[in-house]
Amino acid sequence: MGSAASAGNWEGHALVAAAMLLGAAAATALTRAAALRLKWLAQPNARSSHAKPTPTAGGIGFVAPLVVYLAFSASDSPSAAVLATVGIVLAVVGLIDDVKDLQRTLRLATHIAAAAGCVLLLTETNALAAVVLILGLAWWINLYNFMDGIDGIAASQCVIFAAGALAIGQLQQSESLAWALLGASAGFLLFNWAPAKIFMGDAGSGFLGIVTGAFALILWQNGELPFVASLILLVGFWFDASYTLGIRIATGQPFADAHRSHLYQILSRRLGHGRTTALFCGHAALWLAPLAAMAVSYPAWQLAWLAAACIPIATACIVFKAGAAHAG
Repeated sequence: MGSAASAGNWEGHALVAAAMLLGAAAATALTRAAALRLKWLAQPNARSSHAKPTPTAGGIGFVAPLVVYLAFSASDSPSAAVLATVGIVLAVVGLIDDVKDLQRTLRLATHIAAAAGCVLLLTETNALAAVVLILGLAWWINLYNFMDGIDGIAASQCVIFAAGALAIGQLQQSESLAWALLGASAGFLLFNWAPAKIFMGDAGSGFLGIVTGAFALILWQNGELPFVASLILLVGFWFDASYTLGIRIATGQPFADAHRSHLYQILSRRLGHGRTTALFCGHAALWLAPLAAMAVSYPAWQLAWLAAACIPIATACIVFKAGAAHAG
């Protein structure tokens, strides 16, 4: 992706990352003050893992600097224009949902439309593959919202993905965007790590869902990182959400209802938010990142590396009965 900092320009990339970090931190602080004043508070409910009302819509803190970055990059890169457009749409819809609940069907339709726009404009593939990618990206946007349930975990997933792509990928066109995502998410984490002072809300989770998912497609299309390697780096989110949903459907539970039976929610009740998110990050650094690197170096065995990446979290899901009624 074209940007103000060219690939390989470490000083330029460091400047981008620092600007995003400082911009996100400042914007998050301002958003928190506004949320307290306007009483935009996430109340504890059947799905949530927090115990007291907490300011929400904090995703504005990283959406704002990232949209500015993408807008400046758009003249050199059509991909940046696409990401900025769909990102703003999902952030606005999410913010409205944070303040006043929207109908589920409207949110889903928006997610599918955003996913379709990204797949059709950012990839070159056949019709069947396009349909699969659209459904997969729409699911990723939704599960990013599902998984944004404990302090720091959703922003940490973005940090893990961006850092992993930088470490093991052959990034050239997309390197500056990876640093921007890393810096902006880290700036928000200053306020969102346990104990969280603000939540990102749907305004942030929808935006990060579409941007990280589309970024994986861009890296794949540019030949900068195999798609399977991205799936490995992101396995902590998509496996937990997909496994939990599958169990709830298989056991006849009302799977669309709010619940707290994701693996990460069960662990957070036992270990606390900070320790659970730290465990999530450690698992990514020590297990997922090396396997993603193997997928890059030995592509013929990509599916084996992906299967290996799923083993620890699959085992934990079984042991802790993720998705089961009254889990944890």
